[in-house]
Order: sequence, then structure tokens, then C-alpha cells
Amino acid sequence: MADIRAGVAKFGKFLSGMVMPNIGAFIAWGFLTALFIETGWLPNASLAEMVGPILKYLIPVLIAGQGGQAIAGQRGRVIGSVAVMGAIIGSEYTMLMGAMLMGPLAGLIIKKWDEFASTWKPAGLEMLVDNFSLGILGMLLAIAGYWGVGPFMGGILVVLQAGVEMLVNAHLLPLLAVFIEPAKVLFLNNAIGNGVFVPIATEQAKTAGQSIMYMLESNPGPGLGVLLAYCLFCKDEATKQSAPGAVIIHFLGGIHEIYFPYVLMNPRVIIAPIVGNIVSILLFSIFGLGLVGPASPGSIIAFLAMAPQGQTIMILLGVLAGAAVSFLIASPIVRASDVSDLAGAQAAVSSMKAGDSPADAKAGFGDKIIFACDAGMGSSAMGATRFRNRIKLDRPDLIVEHASVDEVPADARIVVVQANLADRARKSAPQAQFVVINNFLSDPNLDGLYNSLVAASAAAGVGETDQDELVKKIETPTQPSIAIDREGIKIGCPSVTKEEAIRASGGRRHPARHQRGQGLRQEDLRHPAPVSRGRRLGRREGLPGLRHRRRRRRAPAGPGQRRPRPRGRGSRREDAHHHRR
Repeated sequence: MADIRAGVAKFGKFLSGMVMPNIGAFIAWGFLTALFIETGWLPNASLAEMVGPILKYLIPVLIAGQGGQAIAGQRGRVIGSVAVMGAIIGSEYTMLMGAMLMGPLAGLIIKKWDEFASTWKPAGLEMLVDNFSLGILGMLLAIAGYWGVGPFMGGILVVLQAGVEMLVNAHLLPLLAVFIEPAKVLFLNNAIGNGVFVPIATEQAKTAGQSIMYMLESNPGPGLGVLLAYCLFCKDEATKQSAPGAVIIHFLGGIHEIYFPYVLMNPRVIIAPIVGNIVSILLFSIFGLGLVGPASPGSIIAFLAMAPQGQTIMILLGVLAGAAVSFLIASPIVRASDVSDLAGAQAAVSSMKAGDSPADAKAGFGDKIIFACDAGMGSSAMGATRFRNRIKLDRPDLIVEHASVDEVPADARIVVVQANLADRARKSAPQAQFVVINNFLSDPNLDGLYNSLVAASAAAGVGETDQDELVKKIETPTQPSIAIDREGIKIGCPSVTKEEAIRASGGRRHPARHQRGQGLRQEDLRHPAPVSRGRRLGRREGLPGLRHRRRRRRAPAGPGQRRPRPRGRGSRREDAHHHRR
């Protein structure tokens, strides 16, 4: 069962991996739709002309290119973008699902071709072979997409839409929450949200201007109710203190993964978000509500930003109703439960491999620590930012980044991952040390990792230098001392120009200090050495300042006239006298 779930999660991750990097394009299209179509906030027929082409052409090309790049890199991106154009032109429907098929397929074909061509490609003709092979294969795939993939995927989309309409007409759409919420808690939220619901919702929004399918998985209300129950009624103080921060991250930041561990630590709580989402979907269905684009991430801010004109208040009430129902159901369950906090990971430490203990995690100078989650964009990004800010003062040499569990960098030294995703992460980075946690927000294993890294730094003496010992090592009979020591470094000196600083350190050094390389003294900056001929010192803002004397150009002397001697060419004694004044 675990292998099946991991396989489904990996496939769903691949599908969502083509959509999530392009969510910004969906949001741009959603804003254009919400603002400028005939029923929008600011109707504008000219600007509304962009809505159709962006949805029909741009977004499928971006998705197909992303899928091809995931398989074959840059060449996969190009051939995937070319191949999907056939499916787009060959169907009257939006080819988001067709793009998810054509992009990876084209990438796989060009990858296999490149492997084959590398065995016989003539020297000096590499660019010719690469460019022509990509163009020819792209053309053939576009033709195949026009005649086959476009009509086929259009038929599948018609069947899926008919199924959704049947559920809506039979008032059974709320029952989808029975499958959505458990799948989310098992970290399949990106797979079902971006891989399944977004393509269907986009086609609905194209014809109806909005779709309820955008609201099924991204609704932040049910998770909010669970977190509020832990805020008020949890018996464990550590969990209770971490819940308010999770509320902000979930409801405003849209990172739903933050509440999954609170459900997993007490599986009975899953009833609360299921019923809460059923109530929300029921209200959305009754009042005919929907969004004009995907609310990604699932924040209340994104939710309301994608609301059509006139539906903002009702959508907010639907979200809050789901949160209220979820809170009322979760509260007695949390209150009646035994103490089961985020430190529950400690009970599983004994069953982990030795390398999974945070006390065994070691990182040298400049090593990389990776926080990994399913998509590598939500909870892992938050966890990496929090841990980076926490450890940067003690170990500024460490590199803390985030990634998907399926794409952990090969140079990762330590990987921090949630228990549900640990097996996938180990396959991706078998060389790394693993720290398995339950929650990126607050977890005892994160504290253990921090203490281990700081202790290792202190034991190695990173950042500490014994200056007296260093002087003894550098001193020799011919060079009795180093050039600069503590005595030669002065702070709190007035701000001066670089010429004055050089002159003060080199022109009036004390003989004894000169031998020890301690030329710059604070009194030197207060009383700089005399200036050279043609210059004089002036005072700016109470500090000694250097000003260049500008020479005035004089008219040539007339007949019988004596040319005056220019100023500024006095003797050294006159210059010194001027300086003393």
C-alpha cells in the first residue's frame, strides 16, 4: 500500500510540476478575466481580447514546455512547445491536459534520439544534426497532435465535464470532500489540485467565466478550523504554542501543508476538515459561486483576489462557514485526546536509521542543507527560511535551501524532510544525511539539528582566532612583529578623505610605532601633516578637509606691464603658517 501511495504521489507530483511553475500565468489570465471581460470589475473590450489567446495558446505552450524540460532539458522544452501546437489547433477545447501529455512525450522522444545520435554524429556537424532533428521531430509530433492527441484529449475533457455537471445537478459535489481532505493530508494536494481540478476548471471558466472546481482543494477554511482548535484546546504546550504561527502561515500564506501534521498526530481529527469542506462546497453550489482563476497558493488573499464581481462577500462567508464547522468538530476531539504533540517524532527515532538522528547530523564548512517537501515550493521554502534565519549568526557558512523530494541536489549534505516523504527523498539523495521531522514550523528534531550544528562549530573553533598565538607564529628574527595588531587599529576616528588618512598614517607616524607598523593614530587624524605646495586645508563640518586651490586664468600682460606673481606659490614656511592658522 505504501508503494502504491508513493507511486501515485510521484505521478501527481510530476503532473503538478508542469502546472505550478506556471501558476503566475494562470493568475495573470485570471486577473485579466476578472477585470476586463464584459461582466468584470472594469469592462474593457480591447483589453479583454487578450483573455482568449492567453488561455488557448500561451498557457498550454508553457505547460508543455515545462513538461519537456523536465525530461530532456532545454531541447525538451523547445520540442514540447512545438508539439503541443498541433493539439491546440486540432481541438476546440483548451488543451491543458493535452499539454501535460505532449510535453513529456516530446521530451522523451528527443532524449532517446539524442542518445542514439551521439553514437554516430559526425564531428563538425553536431549543430546541423541537432537543429534539423529537433525541427523534423517537432513537426511530426505536431502533426500527430493535430490528428490524434487533440481530438482524443478533447473527448476525455468532455467526459470529465459531464461527470462534474452530473455531480452538481445531483447536489453530490460536496461529497468530493470525502476524498479531497484525506488525499491532501497524505501530501497529494498538489496532484489533485493542479493536476486534476485546474485543467477541468479552466475549461469551465472559459465558457462560464468562473468555476467552482477552483475552490474544492484550495479552500483554506477547513484547515483553519483544525488549527484554531489546537490553539485553544490542545493539552500539550509545545503544540499549542506552535499553532498560532501555523494559523497565519496557512490562512494568509496559503501553505496548507502546515496543518497536515496536526491531523496526522491525531487521525480522528480528519473528520473535521472533511465536514467543513462539505459545508463550504454546499454553500458554493447553492449560491452558484466560483473563481475566475486558480487560487494558488490557497490563501484567503488569493481566494478573494480571484472572486468574480459581486461574489466576494458570499465566498468569504463560505470559507468562514467551513472553518467554523471544522473548528466545532475538531475542538472536542482535541480536548479529549491524550497529550500527543509535535514531539511525537521522538517516539519514532528508535526505529529510524542511525543517520536519521539529528544528533548524528554533521555539516562542514560551506555544506548544503536541503529542506524538502512534495513540490519544493511551499512548506519546505518556509522551513528553509526559518532555519536559515535561525542559524545564520552561529553558522553563516552553511547553505540552506529548499527542493522537491524527487529533485534533491546531489551535493546536499543534510536533508530535512517530513516522515511521509522520507522514502521518496532517500531514493533521490542516497548520499545525504536525513533528519526526519513532523512539522517544518516547530519540531524537536529541528532543535536537535540546530544544537548539533552549533556544537560542532564550537568544537572546531570556527570563527575563533588566538591572536597572541598567531603573532608568535609569524614573528621571526628579521621581522619582529606583524604589520598590524590591535594597537594599530583605531575606531571612533573622525571621517576624513582618503588623502588625509594616507597622509596621517604615513606622514606623522611616531618613530616607535613606525617600527611596529602602527602608523595610524587618532591624534594624527586630528592634526594631519602639512600639505604640499599649491594646497591648503579648510574646515568642513568641524573636520579637517582638503581643498584644491583653483587657479584663476589671467589675461596676458600688455606692453610695459608686469605680470603678477600667481598666488599659492609661497614657501613651505608660508604654507605651514597657513596650516597653523
